[in-house]
Amino acid sequence: MASLLDRRRFLLALGALGASACLPAAAIAAGMQPALRRIRGVTLATPDPSAIERLYVEVFGYVPSGRGRVPEALAQSWGAPACAGRNYLSLRPASGADVFIRAVEIDEVPGYRPLSTTGWNAVELIADDVYALFERLRRGPFEILGEPKSLGGSLASIHAMQLVGPAREVVYLSAETGNRDQSTLPVPRSAVDRPFIMVLGGGWLGGMEHYYSARLGMVPGGRWTLPVAPIARAQGLAPETPFEISLLRCAEKGHGIELDAYPATAGPRRRNEGQLPPGIAITSFAVEQVADMEAVASFLRPPAALYGEARAATFLGPVGELVELIEDGRVP
Repeated sequence: MASLLDRRRFLLALGALGASACLPAAAIAAGMQPALRRIRGVTLATPDPSAIERLYVEVFGYVPSGRGRVPEALAQSWGAPACAGRNYLSLRPASGADVFIRAVEIDEVPGYRPLSTTGWNAVELIADDVYALFERLRRGPFEILGEPKSLGGSLASIHAMQLVGPAREVVYLSAETGNRDQSTLPVPRSAVDRPFIMVLGGGWLGGMEHYYSARLGMVPGGRWTLPVAPIARAQGLAPETPFEISLLRCAEKGHGIELDAYPATAGPRRRNEGQLPPGIAITSFAVEQVADMEAVASFLRPPAALYGEARAATFLGPVGELVELIEDGRVP
């Protein structure tokens, strides 16, 4: 029976191609690059933001970088005005990488289960030693979806595991145990470093691919169809149910979006009026200039200086996912 590790094996193999290898020859000749440079942040929505610290700080070694109340302008930019004034917590990896994990307080959404709805469903973090992490995680209140294991074959030096976090987000942890300079994975600079793959579930793979490629210059790296038992279980399907998946590359090495094609029974994520959806609510990407994106993205609010001097804006993607764009290089 195929597992989440089988899926990682395929996608990491695609990642070995790099972004430019996935671009048409004409695009390479013209010097085109995907508009999304890299993953800039991940926003988790949960009734208890402080619970995020028990995983990301106490186990992953992340460092608090801010906490307080969500500013009204930021909440409005997300299309979530009821989140204004709610508690938030922001964390960064100990490596100092320019990325954040942010937890925002919402009211409970009864019945929400990870991997069961469309939208952002998982985040993959680069780690130094997944076996040491597993020993710590197994003693805590965390649901382990998959114990550490080699991906096998040509990717045998990559070892990975999966768990469900406090916001009911699915977290993949991957580590290169071989030559990291030659690996397709980013090199970790701390026990658990930055996010490098975000997982998006939706109804029609071709539609999702077209949206991100036509509007944002991302090019699919290939497709594969295989059963993934954890997703099937979450959606009440037979374990052998096949799912079609693909990968889109960001401009910087090792960053991308995994697309999972879900059946029609997996509808949109329920959310409280005016609040963010539960679990992984927003993925933020670094771009050169937010203003350059206004022609291809229907922003919920006009771009504004929401992160120091850096302008940002948010739009809804093809399956209703929240995508935040933050100007690169000017975030404190």
